[in-house]
Amino acid sequence: MATLTYIYADSTAVVGPLATFAEPHTYDLCEVHARGLTAPKGWVVVRPDGDYSAPVPTGDDLEALADAVREAARPAPRDEPPPAGPVGRRGHLRALPTPR
Repeated sequence: MATLTYIYADSTAVVGPLATFAEPHTYDLCEVHARGLTAPKGWVVVRPDGDYSAPVPTGDDLEALADAVREAARPAPRDEPPPAGPVGRRGHLRALPTPR
């Protein structure tokens, strides 16, 4: 796995280690696409030598995922009116309010 980042001002595409957080104009790639990426004419591809295999998940990864799901599903405090729409939005995860 790798992350592709474009630097438009320098006409450069950088394929590097998998990013730990999302940023605009970055794309995660599998090993096949990380190694085979080409860029438009006039652009430079910077591709450090390295291993693009998927990282091995750890217990910390699973715990972080479980914590994010719990936080997204946590109900709103009772002293606040329920929100009009979805609550706890996190990327593609969404917890809906409980019907009353």
